[in-house]
Amino acid sequence: MNTVIPLLSSLVSLVFAALVFDQYRHRHRPYQLVWTVGLAMYAVATFCEFATGGFGLRSGFYRGWYLFGAIYVAAYLGMGTLYLLIPRWVANAIMALLLLASLYALFKVATAPLDLSQLVEGDVLRGAALPKGVRLITPFFNVFGTIALVGGAIYSAVVFWLRKVMPHRVMSNVLIAAGAFLPALGGTFSRFGLPQFLYVLELLGIVVIFLGFLRSSEVFAVPVRRVARSRG
Repeated sequence: MNTVIPLLSSLVSLVFAALVFDQYRHRHRPYQLVWTVGLAMYAVATFCEFATGGFGLRSGFYRGWYLFGAIYVAAYLGMGTLYLLIPRWVANAIMALLLLASLYALFKVATAPLDLSQLVEGDVLRGAALPKGVRLITPFFNVFGTIALVGGAIYSAVVFWLRKVMPHRVMSNVLIAAGAFLPALGGTFSRFGLPQFLYVLELLGIVVIFLGFLRSSEVFAVPVRRVARSRG
């Protein structure tokens, strides 16, 4: 199961990223591009989980999992939500800080000594193989990303509900908020000695977020117009 579930998560994330990138190609909205990057990172991180389960502990897979999954994913998905909700110049400033912080995290993870003996072959990946100084970086990215993504989705759901417009967007944002919360919950369980829930909650999280995006009719707007033109 430690190979099948991460592989499913990676495939779902990859399809999801391709769909959002297709939207970006036609609409050129910054939040779509940042979400595409975040979803691609989700795919890379869960693929590293799959590869570790299938081929054994390797430093490259482990570093990739920690950098893209434990550090980057939540922050970039949350950053995409900020581009959707706040003024562009503010989002650009935050994005610049995030990129600088990301470069710092890349340096720390790439150069840190690993102690893979802290991990059990075939078990769920944990941050225990990295020095504590590197692991202390992670909460800053995750707290920022989770607050931005979950908070932004809840805020949007409340706004649509109070205005009584586009009711499908209320459910869409509720699903996105719930889905974003699940991997964060899995990470919390892992830090408290219950890592067995991590991969399952990662899969459930990306599936629920995907359903939230699909629940929004705007996701299909470009393909529908394209088909209508071809039939005309």
